[in-house]
Amino acid sequence: MTFSIGIVGAGQFSGQFARLFRAHPGVRDVYVTDLLPERAERLAAAEGLAGTFPGYEAMLESRAVDAVAIFTQRWTHGPLVLQGLAAGKHVYSAVPMAISAREIADIIDAVRATGLTYMMGETSQYHPATVHARNKIAEGAFGRLFYAEGDYVHDMDLGFYDAYRYSGGTDWKATASYPPLLYPTHSVGGVLGAWRTHAVGVSAIGVVDERGDGVFDRSVSRFDNDVSNATALFEVAGGGSFRTNEFRRVGYPSHIRESRFRFFGTEASMEQLATVALWQDKTGVADISELLEPKPTTSPDDPSLQHIAPELRAAFTSGSAPVHDRARLPRAYDRMHNGHEGSHHFLADDFVTAVNSRTLPSVNAWVAARYTLPGIVAHDSARQGGARLEIPDFGDAPGV
Repeated sequence: MTFSIGIVGAGQFSGQFARLFRAHPGVRDVYVTDLLPERAERLAAAEGLAGTFPGYEAMLESRAVDAVAIFTQRWTHGPLVLQGLAAGKHVYSAVPMAISAREIADIIDAVRATGLTYMMGETSQYHPATVHARNKIAEGAFGRLFYAEGDYVHDMDLGFYDAYRYSGGTDWKATASYPPLLYPTHSVGGVLGAWRTHAVGVSAIGVVDERGDGVFDRSVSRFDNDVSNATALFEVAGGGSFRTNEFRRVGYPSHIRESRFRFFGTEASMEQLATVALWQDKTGVADISELLEPKPTTSPDDPSLQHIAPELRAAFTSGSAPVHDRARLPRAYDRMHNGHEGSHHFLADDFVTAVNSRTLPSVNAWVAARYTLPGIVAHDSARQGGARLEIPDFGDAPGV
C-alpha cells in the first residue's frame, strides 16, 4: 500500500524530508508547493519530485495528493493543518503544533472527526538521550522518576540570523523575534518523550534581550516580544517536576548539541552535556557518551548543504547512535542523509507507517498537544512575571 504526499514549503529543512519520503517504499509520489514558485521548482528538480503546485489550495484540491507535510513558518502550522484535514488529507507538521490552545483543540477535534492521520515531527522523540531514558524507564532502572530537565540552547549567532533572513525576507527581524517558549517542543518533547506523564502547571521567567540590533525588539516584533531567553518549571501529573530552558542568547556550542537532557530517579540518574553523557546510581558513574553519539553520514561540506549556514549543517548530517534501533527502517535509508541527532529517518518512517497501517503515529495529535501546550501556557506565565498557571490536558489518544 502506498500514498502520495505534498510538501508545503520548499525551505532549508523540507528538502531533507522530501528526499526521505521519496525514498520510502510506502510513498508513491512526492509533490511540492511554496509561496515562492522558483523555490518549489528548484526542490522538485533537485530531488526528482513528481511535480509542483501553484499554491496550497491547489494542492489540497488535487486528487493526486493523499497527504501533506507542512514545513512553513512556525506560527502558520495550526491553520494550515486544519485546512489539510478539512480537505481530507493526512497531515505531517513540523514543530510546533500550533501557537494557541484554541488551535490545538481544533486540530484534535478535526483528527477525531475525520479519522485522518496527524503527526507532529518532533525531533527530540528520537534524540538518543530520550530513547535511552525511555528504555531505562521501561526497565524501572530509575526507580521512581521525580525530576527531569530539557534544554534547547541555540544562540542566534550560530546560524539563526541566516535562517531567518532566508525565511523572513525583508521583514525578517519582525519574525526572528519569535518567543522562545512558543517553540517548546525540542525541550518539553525530549522530557515527556521518555517520561510518560504530562504537565499540569507552570511558572516561567523570561529575560529581556539587550543586544539592541532590532531582533527581540517589541517595537519591531510581530509577536510583541523582547525576550530571548526563558526558563520554565513544570509540575507533572502523578507527582514530580521538570524544568526547561529555551535560550537564544547563550555562550554554548549549539552546533555540537543544541538539545540536551537530564533525568533523576530514586535509584539512578542520567545527565547529558554537549560532549559527555553519564549514567549514575548509588554505587558509581558510567560514561555512556558513545552509546548516545550519532555518527555523521554526510560531510558538512557536502554540495547539497551549501545553501545552509555552516553553523546549522550538523543538524542535517548526523547518522544514528548505537542506542537507535534501525531494524524497522527501510533499507533505502541505510546510506541516506539523516539529521537532528539521528531522528529524521524515524520521523519519516513513523508517518508513512501510520498512514499506510491506519495506526497512531508516535507523536499523534494528543501527544503533540502535551509537547506544545505547556510552552504556550509558560509564555503566558512569563508575561505575568512568573505567575503559576494551570495547563489544560486533552487526554490520551482514543484507544491508548
